Amino acid sequence: MRRHLSLVAAVVGGITLAGMVAPAPAVADPVRIAVNTWVGFGPLYLARDKGIFQKHGVDVELVTVEKTAEKYAAFISGKYDMAAGGAGTSVIYITEPDQLQYVAGLDDSNGGDGVVAKNEITSLADLKGKSVAVDMGGISGFYLGALLKTAGLKFSDVKAIDMPSDDVGKQFISKQFDAGVTWEPYLTKAKGTDFGHLLIDSSATPGLLSDALIARKDFVAKHPKEVKAIVDSWNEAIDYYNANKQESIEIMAKAMGDWLKDPKVFAETLEGVRYYGASDNKTFFGSKAKPGPLYQTVKEAIAVWSELGKVKVKVKPEDMMNYDFVNG
Repeated sequence: MRRHLSLVAAVVGGITLAGMVAPAPAVADPVRIAVNTWVGFGPLYLARDKGIFQKHGVDVELVTVEKTAEKYAAFISGKYDMAAGGAGTSVIYITEPDQLQYVAGLDDSNGGDGVVAKNEITSLADLKGKSVAVDMGGISGFYLGALLKTAGLKFSDVKAIDMPSDDVGKQFISKQFDAGVTWEPYLTKAKGTDFGHLLIDSSATPGLLSDALIARKDFVAKHPKEVKAIVDSWNEAIDYYNANKQESIEIMAKAMGDWLKDPKVFAETLEGVRYYGASDNKTFFGSKAKPGPLYQTVKEAIAVWSELGKVKVKVKPEDMMNYDFVNG
């Protein structure tokens, strides 16, 4: 289901209390950010509903687009200004090397994603010749490619079945294939079957499955203040979450809805995710002189997707890195 969620920032003028700094004026049009339903993006809604975006003088509209390919196609065409998405995914959708820029890290999957498999499959090497369901156009496809690489395998060594990650979890439980790449709550459900188990999850590959806030290069050039305001708002939302976890979870669950509408489910899913705050982002990005883990993730993504012929243009990690907003 697609939902259109928006924040219209109120502009209050005429009265400024002594000693207080008035918020910066908001841009005329809202900054449109495309998201999908995932706990990692919850703080964007927290920033919206707690007035943090407004405090930083930026008007933000959050638009839910569940299908990865649809989200990026609309984003790149200019329908959205920014997008929240997998750091290892964007490279397969760009049509120009520096078309998109990573401006902040959002979260890191720390056990929230994984590979479920039938009991007889006990190692990644055992996937050779087996049917493996995976979303080939999303972060799960990148994850599988990176995992196969560590086992000395390629995509051509498995019988890949392309399907959305939610469907992978549901159909694995129905014994439709040998293994699948999915996320919570399906990892837990698969572990509860008598025929399947969790082969590996993202806690074994820290930093590999991370999400980022991505902006079009032309938008960054025209609206650097708005981009900075959004990054600063994200960092403040993370601080608020850390100080008020239960309240924040209830706000985020209600705002995101869908399968995350129950705060209990939201909290359980969040156990496998780590949010990036301001200090985390400095480490995650590093600098031009000394790039951090994000650079390596993008480099790995280019290698994995190039093997499948999905990278449309010749691109290097440095083409997509913008260090200004996390280090400025």
